[in-house]
Amino acid sequence: MSVNELRKYFLSGGAVLPTDEILIALENDSRAGARQIAQTLRRRRENEIKEDERLESLLCFEKALWNEGFRNVAGVDEAGMGPLAGPVFAAAVILPQGCKISGLDDSKKIPHRSKREELEDRIKKRAHCWAVGHAEVEEIDRVNIYQAGLLAMRRAVEGLNIRPDYLLLDSRVIPEYSCPQRGIIHGDALSMSIAAASILAKTCRDRVMLEMDAIYPEYGFAAHKGYPTPEHLAALQRLGPSPIHRLSYAPVIRLNGIK
Repeated sequence: MSVNELRKYFLSGGAVLPTDEILIALENDSRAGARQIAQTLRRRRENEIKEDERLESLLCFEKALWNEGFRNVAGVDEAGMGPLAGPVFAAAVILPQGCKISGLDDSKKIPHRSKREELEDRIKKRAHCWAVGHAEVEEIDRVNIYQAGLLAMRRAVEGLNIRPDYLLLDSRVIPEYSCPQRGIIHGDALSMSIAAASILAKTCRDRVMLEMDAIYPEYGFAAHKGYPTPEHLAALQRLGPSPIHRLSYAPVIRLNGIK
């Protein structure tokens, strides 16, 4: 095969996975292009091994629970505690035993919206079930953001069409919930189920903030999603709060003299 044919055969979208014997043959090929293909394939294989090891480590909490007989382990996480505007969202996800979703990680470590949405689609297709819940701005102002976050989490869990027999949550637990649960500090970076929930909560909330941007375009919600960026604070000072601003938050009170 020519080098171009080898490149198409092994490196294109529908590439064939090489055996060890083929890799060795490519590495010993007299053509520099063939040897470069071998190097690319070696790096690709090494990266795949590293990713598989990372995903295995992300399943450590789930595997321990599966081994104890808990079949439906739900990961739960929230998004939107820090913004000055918009609802707080939470998601709950039950993954099949042994499920590995390549690239899955804490949503905060995935800066590109397109990548988060790609992962969202794969999570929804592979999960046993998933659900999203939220608490409105009025609830945040009435009960405080911490309690509203818990309320959104409870609603997400209660929205699952399979009853979980164990909950894994990021850093907290849902008070007086009926099944066992564990809060894991930095759980969205340590548990695959929680990471999956963090992606769904983030993508769902971001879409709502894009909708809010169409209604209140002068605040720039599409860019900052309600977080206190300099641009958002300047708009808030200039325009005052919109109907979706959290009136109990200190920057909103300070910039607008709200009592």
